[in-house]
Amino acid sequence: GRWSKLLTFSLGYDLYTRVWIPDPEDVWRAAEIIKDYKEGEPILHLKLEDESPLEYRIGPKDNPLPFLRNPDILVGENDLTALSYLHEPAVLHNLKVRFLEPNHIYTYCGIVLVAINPYDQLQIYGEEVINAYSGQNMGDMDPHIFAVAEEAYKQMARDERNQSIIVSGESGAGKTVSAKYAMRFFATVGGSANDTNVEEKVLASSPIMEAIGNAKTTRNDNSSRFGKYIQIGFDRRYHIIGANMRTYLLEKSRVVFQAEDERNYHIFYQLCASASFPEFKDLALSNAEDFIFTSQGENIFIEGVNDAEDFKKTKEAFTLLGVKESNQSSIFRIIASILHLGNVEICSERDGDSCHISRNDPHLTHFCRLLGVELEQMEHWLCHRKLVTTSETYVKNMSRKQAANARDALAKHIYAHMFDWIVEHVNKSLHTSSKQHSFIGVLDIYGFETFEINSFEQFCINYANEKLQQQFNQHVFKLEQEEYMKEQIPWTLIDFYDNQPCIDLIEAKLGILDLLDEECKVPKGTDQNWCQKLYDRLSSSVHFQKPRMSNISFIIIHFADKVEYQCDGFLEKNRDTVYEEHINILKASKFRSSLQLLMETLNATTPHYVRCIKPNDEKEAFSFDSRRAVQQLRACGVLETIRISAAGYPSRWTYPDFFNRYRVLMKKSDMTVGDKKLVCRNLLETLVKDPDKFQFGKTKIFFRAGQVAYLEKLRADKFRSACIKIQKTVRRWLQMVRYKKIRKSAITLQRFGRGYMARRYAERLRLTRAAVICQKQYRMVRERTAYLRVRQAVVTIQAFTRGMFTRRIFQEFLLHHKAMIIQKHVRGWLTRRKFKVARNAAITIQCAYRRMRAKRELKQLKIEARSAQHLKKLNTGMENKIVQLQRKMDDQTKDLKTQNEQLVVAKASLGSEVNKLQKELETMRSRQGDGSQLTSLKDELEKLRAELQEAHARRKKLEEEHSNEKMRFEQVSCQSLKRRSSFSFTLYVLQSPNVDRIKLSSVGRVQAELDEERQRYQNLLREFSRLEQRYDNLQEAKVRVCICPGHRRNNSNQSSLESDSNYPSISTSEVGDTDDAIQLVEVSKTSLTRINPFYTVLYILMQRQELESENKKLKNDLNELRKAIADRASKNSSSNELQDGYNLLLGQLKAANEELDVRKEEVLILRSQIVTAAQQKEKDTTNHIVSHQTGTSDWGYLNEDGELGLAYQGLKQVARLLEAQLQSQARKHEDELEAFRTQIELLRDDIEKKQEMLNHTMSLSPEAQVEYSVQQEITRLTNDNLVRTLQPGCYSRTLNHTIMIQKTKLILKLKKQLRIYMKKVQELEGERPGMTRQVTVQRREKDFEGMLEYYKEDEALLVKTLITDMKPHAVSATVPCLPAYILFMCIRHADYINDDQKVHSLLTSTINAIKKVLKKNNDDFEMTSFWLANTSRLLHCLKQYSGDEAFMTQNTAKQNEHCLKNFDLAEYRQVLSDLSIQIYQQLVKVAEHVMQPMIVSAMLESESIPSLAGVKPMGYRNRSSSMDKDEEGPGSYTLEALIRQLGQFHGVMGEHGLDPEIAGQVIRQLFYSINAVTLNNLLLRKDVCSWSTGMQLRYNISQMEEWLRGKNLHQSGAVINMEPVIQAAQLLQVKKKTSQDAEAICSLCTALTMQQIVKILNLYTPLNEFEERVTVSFIRNIQNRLQERNDVPMLLVDTKHTFPVLFPYTPSALSLETLHIPANLSLHFLTRV
Repeated sequence: GRWSKLLTFSLGYDLYTRVWIPDPEDVWRAAEIIKDYKEGEPILHLKLEDESPLEYRIGPKDNPLPFLRNPDILVGENDLTALSYLHEPAVLHNLKVRFLEPNHIYTYCGIVLVAINPYDQLQIYGEEVINAYSGQNMGDMDPHIFAVAEEAYKQMARDERNQSIIVSGESGAGKTVSAKYAMRFFATVGGSANDTNVEEKVLASSPIMEAIGNAKTTRNDNSSRFGKYIQIGFDRRYHIIGANMRTYLLEKSRVVFQAEDERNYHIFYQLCASASFPEFKDLALSNAEDFIFTSQGENIFIEGVNDAEDFKKTKEAFTLLGVKESNQSSIFRIIASILHLGNVEICSERDGDSCHISRNDPHLTHFCRLLGVELEQMEHWLCHRKLVTTSETYVKNMSRKQAANARDALAKHIYAHMFDWIVEHVNKSLHTSSKQHSFIGVLDIYGFETFEINSFEQFCINYANEKLQQQFNQHVFKLEQEEYMKEQIPWTLIDFYDNQPCIDLIEAKLGILDLLDEECKVPKGTDQNWCQKLYDRLSSSVHFQKPRMSNISFIIIHFADKVEYQCDGFLEKNRDTVYEEHINILKASKFRSSLQLLMETLNATTPHYVRCIKPNDEKEAFSFDSRRAVQQLRACGVLETIRISAAGYPSRWTYPDFFNRYRVLMKKSDMTVGDKKLVCRNLLETLVKDPDKFQFGKTKIFFRAGQVAYLEKLRADKFRSACIKIQKTVRRWLQMVRYKKIRKSAITLQRFGRGYMARRYAERLRLTRAAVICQKQYRMVRERTAYLRVRQAVVTIQAFTRGMFTRRIFQEFLLHHKAMIIQKHVRGWLTRRKFKVARNAAITIQCAYRRMRAKRELKQLKIEARSAQHLKKLNTGMENKIVQLQRKMDDQTKDLKTQNEQLVVAKASLGSEVNKLQKELETMRSRQGDGSQLTSLKDELEKLRAELQEAHARRKKLEEEHSNEKMRFEQVSCQSLKRRSSFSFTLYVLQSPNVDRIKLSSVGRVQAELDEERQRYQNLLREFSRLEQRYDNLQEAKVRVCICPGHRRNNSNQSSLESDSNYPSISTSEVGDTDDAIQLVEVSKTSLTRINPFYTVLYILMQRQELESENKKLKNDLNELRKAIADRASKNSSSNELQDGYNLLLGQLKAANEELDVRKEEVLILRSQIVTAAQQKEKDTTNHIVSHQTGTSDWGYLNEDGELGLAYQGLKQVARLLEAQLQSQARKHEDELEAFRTQIELLRDDIEKKQEMLNHTMSLSPEAQVEYSVQQEITRLTNDNLVRTLQPGCYSRTLNHTIMIQKTKLILKLKKQLRIYMKKVQELEGERPGMTRQVTVQRREKDFEGMLEYYKEDEALLVKTLITDMKPHAVSATVPCLPAYILFMCIRHADYINDDQKVHSLLTSTINAIKKVLKKNNDDFEMTSFWLANTSRLLHCLKQYSGDEAFMTQNTAKQNEHCLKNFDLAEYRQVLSDLSIQIYQQLVKVAEHVMQPMIVSAMLESESIPSLAGVKPMGYRNRSSSMDKDEEGPGSYTLEALIRQLGQFHGVMGEHGLDPEIAGQVIRQLFYSINAVTLNNLLLRKDVCSWSTGMQLRYNISQMEEWLRGKNLHQSGAVINMEPVIQAAQLLQVKKKTSQDAEAICSLCTALTMQQIVKILNLYTPLNEFEERVTVSFIRNIQNRLQERNDVPMLLVDTKHTFPVLFPYTPSALSLETLHIPANLSLHFLTRV
């Protein structure tokens, strides 16, 4: 009645107005007014949907005016508060339409999520759906339990306040499933950060609690028979750290009793189904039908449920939660003992007041054995009870009924305590020691229940729901008040139902619970007495009634309905009687206190409500019973929420949305005002005369109920009048077109008739003219033929005559030509002979003259030579040399005498020896066996040759085996490539039209298998990377735990060679403990540091030893020469030959002495270096090292026999004499060296200038290049002439030339100094910030081989400079992938010197350093792209220079020379390939993370085509209270921003030199992500499934395709990935009405699955009334047509799917020897080789 008064005559009950009337079967029925109604009339004339008329009587009290229906455009809204008319029939109809037509089970009703149980498995709870809802505002997506969970999670993080999700509903409505999915969302979104798998444990608690707390009822096969409140704890970063569970209202009576067609708790049947397992033999269990406690419902099975499989899951959950096997066994023993206790048979005695149990009862025996109690005691106390008084203790017999009740109470008590123990253990396993920052609670509790017989359980449940409903009403009222105050709307008190009186009736003093507790304390208390007290004390309450026909029941008027409770069993269930003799009872807290604690917890949190509705009692899929639904809607408070909203201003519009929706009602003059708020005010004041029907807030306009429908009617009328005007204009235009067409046809007919007559006359004229022309032509041809025949004859005669005369002239000319040739040769011979005679005479005269000049010069030179001045010049400085030579001659004279004596002795001995040898020779010749010895030597030689050939053969065989193994390895390594090429060729062949489709399918299948195998490998690699990352995190945590307080490690003492290597196949040594390895490295470095100062001394001593050995060798050579002279003297007897030999020996002796002097001088130099090094060491080292290593600096230490010391003392004088000469030579050498350096600097500058000229020339056009080269050549010639004027022509001509030379040297020297100073100035300027410039180190060696050498100790610095500290912008102006080239050049040098440890160490350090850099910059796209480019380039270099022919086809000759010589790095290539895949996956992940918040707003929400999208009324979920306005919403992103971001990604990859193929694969993956996110949001959002969105989406996709073509990426496969979204956009735009449209849709949408097509059609929403909805029959037609597709049942696209990446081999054209290293990299320790 209240609602109808609000809504009456808001639009008027006029003709064609649609209304709702009550109906006994469907609750509400639709009708249409067929006659205008005036206020006060008793009858309303209606027409039902079946066209039958109805006279609906109107009465002021009995039958008020019917409710008005909402416009069709509002039917099916996501939020019930968006409806213009808010009342019960509108809510019921909207829920029914959403549930039956598009199968939407979730609907918002203000702050409540209404969930209808579909009784079917829906594919809307996968991980992709969770990802789609994560991070979204609640009103942006379609209603879902995940949206409520995301709202709670977001508000917890934003408001720093705990949250609660209250899930309620009657049994079978789906409460447990909703709570389970909410916890799954939290476990996925807020996964634990430290790999403790708390979220898995939270989810694992569900099967345990379902097993021990859920049972089959008549309404639900998996009904929760207890309430639970689960608190999920989060840390400050909002990761799950633990959980806690509280339980309420366990239905213990189910343990001992089940109604018909119901079951006990699942765990009993699961254990019985697994009784045959060996570990359960001692439980003595059998089928569940054999036990009373499990067979009372007469049906122990549930369709589609396997109890044995569920038991396995329960055991796995116990294990995951840390329940030991012994504890699990104890739990199962307790459960089995309860079953045996129920089968214990109690026999009544004859008197009826006592009973007994048979001693042979096997079940009692099993019960006592399983629980470990005494059989006799249990047998006695089951049939007796103890009564204790103040004076005595009595043992009283019990009747059979009393004993059975006591037995059942014991079973319930045992089960309840086991249930509590399991809950406590689950909480312990979910508990964490970390501090909890906040929590989200999920309450799963019974909804309001009313049955034919309601007992104590229903009373407690309804009491709890009264408390929850009170809290719900207060929260809704509070939110409404906050919304009004925020918008500054006048707040008037809304009258809403307050159930506090009903709660007071139950829990107040002397209320129902107090009276029940009081009656339980009375020894003789009964249910009837308690019921009578209720009648006496509570009859005055409004909410309490006494039934008319019963004295053992009472009625409570709850907020939902009247409920009659039967008093039988209230006292017994409240006591839960268990006698003390059975067990010591532990008093549990009362239900009232636990409920009060729950309410306090809920009041301290922000609640979110989920109301579960059971659509029918038959559990049929998608069947809707309106009567059952209305009953539950009234009970769960949904209609109360609607009533509170309808009492105020339920419809709310933002000013921009209102302006865009209703601007069609404005005039053109209104549109000129710039302020949209003022425009909206003016329009509303014009359209709605009653100012109470709307209110203007700060950001929104508030409307009373029905006003939006009124505005929609005005809008529709406006459109209708506009359509009529358009139709009128179009029809007039069509008639005009028809008239013009007829007139044009008549004129055309006339024109064709006249044309036909004219053409006939013209044809006759043409025929006449043609006949005349034919005659003329025939006569002309006949005459011309005769003329041409005569002319041809004349021409032939003339040609023969002219040829004869021409030949005669040619013969005469030929004779004259031959005569001229003879004359020419004769005249030439005469001239040459005359020239030779004249030339010989000239030469003779020149010789005579030159001889005369030479004699004169010779004479002059002899005179000068005899002069004293010349002799003085020659003898200058010779005195010292003479003294030196004199001493040498004395020494040589002594040596000569000694050698002469030795020669005489040697000559004598050699003569005797020669005679002896001659005699032996004659003796040997006389022997006969001389030939045999030669033969034996030859045989031995042949044998050695054979062995040599055999060795060669073996070597060749080994080489062949090696080459075969190498070829086999190459074949295996290239197998995938060949297979791919063969697949490609097969695919090309099979594309021919003559091949069957079966072959095409087989090729596609093979290609798919190849891609699947590659995808599997890369997924394994991604998993390996994740595990590796996890291992690194654990190692870091271990180091942080183990490290001492205050201890810090420098970067310099951290070894990165093998500690991070995860590839055992290439490891050369296994390292044990990490700490021990680090200590070993530190000790080795310390020892090397200590030994380092002695390297120079040891090296010098080694050189001294080499010189001594060479000296000994020279002496041995001298002795051999002496022997050779002696032999020769013995053979030759003449004195001349002896003198010649002596002279030869003397010359060789002189040479040896000179060589000895040189060696002695070198020894002296070395000694001076030793002394210098020792003195320097003595200054720098400690006393201990000095005493140990430099204390032995005497001559004996250097040479034990003192030979070097004596030589030094003897040669001091020689050194002093040579000092002056050495100084002069040193000065001369320094001048020459200075000149050479200057020349080098000039050449270097010249090279730099030429390089700059070359770069400048290449950038010019061809014409400009020619002009520039000419100018440069002129400049060069001018400079050459200037230099030649400064250079001397002859060094011995004049004094002027000498002065010129000195000036030239001075100029060059000054230029060099100036250049040095300039460089210093530039370096100083380069140190200033902002003044740096790129400096390149020029190549010095002409034969640079493209290798870089470094010392082993510089490896850490190399890795740190090139990888750890490298920034991409530092090498942006150089060759792309410069670090990769430098690293490879270092690897080449290590290969060149055959140092395998160096190669292994460098590659391992490089890989580990790259991993560390990527781990540190795991969210930096630029750094990830940079290292992906460098890693792939290093991989390509290892392939290009590996020496394999497959990789050398594109190399130059110089590059082939640079191939690796000693090592095969195939295993490292595989490691780098895996690393590249990991970096690629990280790159895609980073890019997707950046683009994720941009995709939806850019593709679906931004208006690329302005004013195309329409606006519809929105509900509560789009109000400001539910939106996060403080943060930058996703609506700020546009399509241009998304394309700009893609361009930035592509530009960064291109700048870093990433291969275009790899960049194309990245773009392809990103486009797949765009497609997946866009399509998933489209499938989950009803507001974007419209024609205008399809148009916007198609335009956006075309813009992205244009971007791909602009970047030359249209062949990368990115467009193919967008095909599903393209087809979805087309599906939104095509017609959806006829069967032809259905066929067209089926042929069009080949990339969409059937579920996706049906979902889009169900979600399709018209934006105005002129657009028709998609009918259910059309959707069924589509489904029938698509049945044969056999699509995978997939609704959402997998957003985490990653295409397998391929790294095509792309060799570099860069020559390593031309690579320049920038000076700013500080790689001065690298040496170019």
